[in-house]
Amino acid sequence: MEPAAQGRRFDTNLCEVHDPVTHQQREKPEKHKLCFTHKNLLRSTHCSKKMKRKGKEMREVLVAPPPPPPRFPMDGAPAAPLPREFLDFLGENGLDPSIYAAGDRVPRYVRVKPGSESCLRELEGELACEPETVDWLPGFYSLPPRVQIAGTKAYREGKLYGIDAASGAAVLALSIAEGDHVLDLCAAPGAKLCMMLDALGDSGSVTGVDVSEHRLAACRTMLQKYAIGDWCRLFVADGTTFSVSPARVHSYKSCKSTTNEKAQTFQEWTSRRPWKERKRAAKARQSATSKSRLGFQYPEIIFYGKHSGVVGLIKDDLYRTVSDNELLNCGYDKVLVDAECTHDGSIRHIQKFEQWGWETLQQRVLNAERTDNLTLLQLKLLINGFRLLKVGGTLVYSTCSLTVAQNEDVVEQFLKENASAVLQEIDAAASWPCKSGRIPKTLRFDPSTSQTSGLFVAKFTKVGL
Repeated sequence: MEPAAQGRRFDTNLCEVHDPVTHQQREKPEKHKLCFTHKNLLRSTHCSKKMKRKGKEMREVLVAPPPPPPRFPMDGAPAAPLPREFLDFLGENGLDPSIYAAGDRVPRYVRVKPGSESCLRELEGELACEPETVDWLPGFYSLPPRVQIAGTKAYREGKLYGIDAASGAAVLALSIAEGDHVLDLCAAPGAKLCMMLDALGDSGSVTGVDVSEHRLAACRTMLQKYAIGDWCRLFVADGTTFSVSPARVHSYKSCKSTTNEKAQTFQEWTSRRPWKERKRAAKARQSATSKSRLGFQYPEIIFYGKHSGVVGLIKDDLYRTVSDNELLNCGYDKVLVDAECTHDGSIRHIQKFEQWGWETLQQRVLNAERTDNLTLLQLKLLINGFRLLKVGGTLVYSTCSLTVAQNEDVVEQFLKENASAVLQEIDAAASWPCKSGRIPKTLRFDPSTSQTSGLFVAKFTKVGL
């Protein structure tokens, strides 16, 4: 308690505070009227109930506890206080901690698979709540934050995707058209990849790349669950060095169930591959591992659809080296670089630290060396993704971090090093609930402004020089 507050008294006659430091009061008390502190008022047996109540009010004012630290709403649990280290991290990056207080109001978003809209009525009955249309994002619906969709029939049958609306906006910014060849350079866990395939139609291709084999395997599982993998191929590879060009799209021809070992052509992919083929794949992985130790890593293809352009190809054709000049004309039409980041803008990711333990936050998010390494990785991913883009193509860079270092600073450095890169307005964003980034034409989503998780989005096009 402040020293001045300790000496304040409550006048029983005038109901006023006397401050011995300032010696100020609005009226002079009548003679012979006693003055008591709020404690005396509460203890006295001679005071009326009204005066006791006044004393209680004074106690609440004078001895009120300091305001609590910002708290983070945990899913299905009382709000948990944000740790001091995380608050310091937010302060250093100019981020307002209050954006996390809105986390308990962020809806759970779902996307309905095109042609499966009839499942919404059934979903409403199962969840006892009506899915609300997200007006600014076609095919998306919002549900109350605590709703769980994993047990619903629509989700089990592959009619419903769980994906945040901000992530959907990043895919929508690509303006994918039928026949496009699309590259998702950081594809796992796959929700955005599936949205790309749904937007693609019956021509073109989507290539998914991720450095983590087990995370990319989750993408493969999603493709099989939702039966949308015919135009897709998945590579385990380092996105900063990946160099496989878009596949030639072939009309589907029935293939034999065995592999022609002499020609080494790709047969139709199946999860139940013959023993010899599995053995050969294992040998190829072992060879790739040994090569990676020498500074070279050969991409491993772990899935390809029958219309992805892989079936019938010879291995040498698939991995044929393409020069940068060739890529200007035959590179990818659209590229998404949803780069690895600290995830500080992802409400559900930060919520997980309540389970993992806040002490792990230092290692996973706050470590300065990790952050510096991440920004370098993000820049390399952006540079390589842009290299694989053809002239006139579109690249979208996004992260679920809200820090300037991982967003605007990366974009600024990239533009300095790439004269053929031009930032583009995202036309659809005129109706989006987001705000501008620190660089014109870039966008930011956050829980307070957008009712979504945090996301930064920048859109580029490649011009000929």
